[in-house]
Amino acid sequence: MNDKGLINFRDIGGLKVPAGVLQTGYFFRSGAIAGITQEQSAFLRDECRIGDVYDFRSTDEVRQAPDTQVSGTTYYHIDILSDKTSNGASLGSMITSGNKVHENMLKTYESIVLSKSAQKGYHDFMMGLLEDNAPILFHCFAGKDRTGFAAAVILRIAGANDQQIMDDYLLTNKLRVQANQDILNRFKDEMNQQQLDNLHVALMVDSDYLKHANDILLERFGTFDHYLKNGLQLPRDYVAQFRNKFVVE
Repeated sequence: MNDKGLINFRDIGGLKVPAGVLQTGYFFRSGAIAGITQEQSAFLRDECRIGDVYDFRSTDEVRQAPDTQVSGTTYYHIDILSDKTSNGASLGSMITSGNKVHENMLKTYESIVLSKSAQKGYHDFMMGLLEDNAPILFHCFAGKDRTGFAAAVILRIAGANDQQIMDDYLLTNKLRVQANQDILNRFKDEMNQQQLDNLHVALMVDSDYLKHANDILLERFGTFDHYLKNGLQLPRDYVAQFRNKFVVE
């Protein structure tokens, strides 16, 4: 499928899992879709047949660059890190944080697992999936952290293994090469080399981040199933419902 140049865009379906194959053409992830072209909008509407768009960005991010409305879609804004806006998750704070970008990103992933806003946000998102009867697009700003974790949860629920989940997660670094370069070029006259280096790191994903999120999840909840039940407050039979709907033989 030609993605028409949408940033960090992909279908996470098609993976072989123990119970079958995760449905293709249903779960699309990307970076923000603010300012996309008419051709890109038509692609999401006509070829992907997107029904619902889930935007995980902060209220400020949405205000500064609202999503382009794709006709026929329902838009949901879920601010995943609303109660952690000062935790170093913003690009601005990372750029000015010396050499602590990696450390800040680990803290961001702790918030993605443990903060109340993230738990409620992912609860609403995951419950929405059971009600959706058309393909969905979910995204944040870069489509890498808040979105990357959401994709990992979906894949884990479907039955994907650690390697399959990490492969999808790290694909972001390949798919964001041009977008990241464009951002670096935009700031190259305003920043010193250290700041540019920090920005470059902040725009990438690292296997450490997702592994750290998983470690925090297991430390706090014991198992992934307990995270779903006690962290995200999903019904006991959520995994069975999800697989029944989205995993095909």
